[in-house]
Amino acid sequence: MGSVDRLARFAGSADRVDAAQLKASRVFTTNEALRKVPGLVVRDEEGFGLRPNIGVRGLNPTRSTKVLLLEDGIPFTIAPYGDNAAYYHPPIERMESIEVLKGAGQILHGPHTVGGVINYLTPSIPRSPQGGIALSGGTRAFTSLHAKAGGTFGEAGGTGLLADYIRRSGDGARANTSSEVDDVSLKLLVPLSATQQLSLRGNAYRERSTVTYSGLTEAEYAADPRQNPFVNDGFDITRVGGALAHRVGRNDRRSLTTTLYAYRINRDWWRQSSNSAQRPNDLSDPNCGGMANLSTTCGAEGRLREYVVVGLEPRARWQWLHARAVVELDAGARVHHESQERLQVNTSTPRGRSVGATGNVNAGLVEDNRRTTEAYASYAQLRVATGALTLSGGLRGEALRLTRLNRRPSASAPDGVQGVTTLEALIPGAGATLRLREGLTAFAGIHRGFAPPRPEDIISNATGGVVELGAELSWNSEAGLRWIPARPYRIEATVFNLDFSNQIVPASVAGGTGATLTSAGRTLHRGAELSLRAESLREFAGITPFTELAGAWTPVARFEGTRFAYIGTGGSDVVGKVYGEQNGGGTRSRVSVTGNRLPYAPEYTLTTTLGARHRSGADLRVELVAISEQFGDAANTRVLVADGQQGTLAGNALWNVTANLPVPATSLTAWVSVKNLTDRTVVVDRTRGLLPGLPRLMQVGLSHGW
Repeated sequence: MGSVDRLARFAGSADRVDAAQLKASRVFTTNEALRKVPGLVVRDEEGFGLRPNIGVRGLNPTRSTKVLLLEDGIPFTIAPYGDNAAYYHPPIERMESIEVLKGAGQILHGPHTVGGVINYLTPSIPRSPQGGIALSGGTRAFTSLHAKAGGTFGEAGGTGLLADYIRRSGDGARANTSSEVDDVSLKLLVPLSATQQLSLRGNAYRERSTVTYSGLTEAEYAADPRQNPFVNDGFDITRVGGALAHRVGRNDRRSLTTTLYAYRINRDWWRQSSNSAQRPNDLSDPNCGGMANLSTTCGAEGRLREYVVVGLEPRARWQWLHARAVVELDAGARVHHESQERLQVNTSTPRGRSVGATGNVNAGLVEDNRRTTEAYASYAQLRVATGALTLSGGLRGEALRLTRLNRRPSASAPDGVQGVTTLEALIPGAGATLRLREGLTAFAGIHRGFAPPRPEDIISNATGGVVELGAELSWNSEAGLRWIPARPYRIEATVFNLDFSNQIVPASVAGGTGATLTSAGRTLHRGAELSLRAESLREFAGITPFTELAGAWTPVARFEGTRFAYIGTGGSDVVGKVYGEQNGGGTRSRVSVTGNRLPYAPEYTLTTTLGARHRSGADLRVELVAISEQFGDAANTRVLVADGQQGTLAGNALWNVTANLPVPATSLTAWVSVKNLTDRTVVVDRTRGLLPGLPRLMQVGLSHGW
């Protein structure tokens, strides 16, 4: 990954958001950047873009669990095999470009390839010493500082160093929400000989946010869609990691790269509500009693997590040139370990951060889990190019050992309980490209999508027994045309079919001790995607018009086979509320949802930009981001319930405007950007209650250097 030419001959849909796009559009969040790729649905959460929810081709975007996220080819989520939730995401500011793969070439990567692979690429070390700085500020108390410096020292091919620092802060989409982020990264490249080099990269990230996990009820949203009553909630996360890579080979034709990567993440989320049905979490505690006492006598719960990830991955590439064919072989293996330390601590005070007082019925240690995953993978992909035709095929093997230890004693298990299980999978893929004429290529491919269950999905917390849940598997096929007649033109059109044989749906977004699972069984996704980039070959009074478009149509995103939802009829259930499973008394009404549209799977998405660039370097761009209606539950109900967790999300269209202006006789560039120009309030999520999208955000900035 990482080569434009390689993407052009990729046997499947492949998109790249390049450095020019990211810089010129002044993207505020990762969400903005990814919406420039067709087929991606990116849902806002807190307004700052720190936890993007990414869906691909009708897959549920919650916590980005159906997509593989990489930075320079290395996974970075909190636990890539055991808990692929994107609570951490690197800042978009330090990325040079983004690659998105949705075709058969994903065999070289894993796991979680049911939707696609998103690879964020950081800048290369510059050949000569240079640096740059960017400052910006805006409404909602937003401030940002980004500084970087680096270069190659000594003779040509000498030691290279690149340092990057980001500091940003501001308010979120709702009242009483704010975030502060610090991010430091280093790259070091040391040549060992004419054929060997050693690279080292490290990163430290810290986020301190005042933000709640809960959305709003219908009544709360109607009164004020941007309110947040949970002023005591807070989210803290730190991540420290690095990678050491050794490469041997004179060029890309034959090389072996061995990468050792490791990182640790500490994540604490203290909250007085986990969703809009809890007002607050400890409502049953007589010391609390309800919202009136939220900031006085009500307690809080802390979801405290520590993740450690270590992996070793050698990857080799061979290329043979023959008179009639070019043969390429990519092969590698991976040994990967990850552990999760998971605690839930309930406190007796709103701002408490330790176990609450004795006698408080809601205080104490509620969860004490250790979960580990040992993963072993190997893969190979062969590519043969003969004239206009290129064929590729590959196979990936995954073997996992999952362990879950519940350390909380009980009467039946005074020493706690532990469960262990294993899982294996073979993942094939094949594709072809055919050059129809210069610049025009047809492609087609099919591959097996694979996503392992989490330890909490497959191992019972109460007994340690293994739940009968297999891995998520899918058959993903696509065909399309890629037209690159001459720069600056690029058009790609794709049709796709994604057939899920087993889709696991957690009953709780957060998981935890009481988490239960349902299986969505088969789901079917079909549609078409179109991406376009073009600019005029002629100037008009020194001005060059240009346009960009990323659109997707997904007419089919539905439940297949046998699938049910359950409607509350009263008692302990909310009348009319859609539930994912039957209750203990069996009083809920069972309704078939087979054929229903999947939640959070809009039929249409569109991001289009019209702009003009002056020969001086100044430019102006106007962007439209549109999305069609979505359902918030499996029953596709339009009946609202008080907690706001079901019903539809109306389609909407938002406008963004950005202008860049080089300062004459300097290396400075000034810019101004307005996101959500008309200040439209839209509902972006109902999973945990109603969430509003980002309000109008105005920013101005000044940058110097590269």
